[in-house]
Amino acid sequence: MSRADELSQDEVFEVLKSPRRRYALYYLRQEGGETELSDLTEQVAAWENETTPAALSTEQRKRVYISLYQTHLPKLDEADIVEYDRDEGVVRLGDRASDLDIYLGDVSREEFPWDRYYLGLVGASSLMVAAVWLDVPPFGMIPGLVLATLILVVFGVSAIVHYFRYRRGGNVGTPPEIHRVNGQEN
Repeated sequence: MSRADELSQDEVFEVLKSPRRRYALYYLRQEGGETELSDLTEQVAAWENETTPAALSTEQRKRVYISLYQTHLPKLDEADIVEYDRDEGVVRLGDRASDLDIYLGDVSREEFPWDRYYLGLVGASSLMVAAVWLDVPPFGMIPGLVLATLILVVFGVSAIVHYFRYRRGGNVGTPPEIHRVNGQEN
């Protein structure tokens, strides 16, 4: 997508100012990019009412359904963030949905602490290199090329796993605003 096709900052803020639209986008991402309007309605209503879909009242469902159907999904569809098929009752992430990733990001996903993992690898690798260099038994018996290869393989495999976990996405969990109460995690 070219730079001209991306959402402007004003469009992004307009779209994301509504928690209901944010919740809808979180749920679509959680469901792999496509869901039925009825399922979307139930989960958004459950998040808004801090309950489960099974515990929702008819009125809670109806209020969310009407606003999604009449206002929020058409607005997201118009911006190509979702594809909303009213006849089929299906909602899909659209071409421009990825423009919002930086704002929605992966902050709601329970994330493996990759930064600390790589920092730990650097620390362990440094200690092993120092032990080989200082000829500390049994590390002194490891040839430098073998150690370098081992370190490169560990970093390479880690990077590949990290890449595929990031690309796969997976379950994004509950929207972050639900986890926060007065700026603190629940």
